[in-house]
Amino acid sequence: MKLQEQLDTYKKGFIAKAPRAALETMHRATELLATSGLMERAVKVGGHAPDFTLEDTAGRRVSLSGLLGAGPVVLAFYRGKW
Repeated sequence: MKLQEQLDTYKKGFIAKAPRAALETMHRATELLATSGLMERAVKVGGHAPDFTLEDTAGRRVSLSGLLGAGPVVLAFYRGKW
């Protein structure tokens, strides 16, 4: 099964089981993001992310440009309560 098919199957199952209030909240949040203009400002596939420096999990400062010097970089963003 292709990844998109797996995602579609998962989504259908989630929608069938999720509480209606949660789905409504997610739909409202999605609509707010869609109308915010954020997608027009986001880096597109194949584009170049601006350089930035953050602390890693050990508290060391690392920059995107420094990591790219060692090879390809995968960026992962986590959101939620910490």
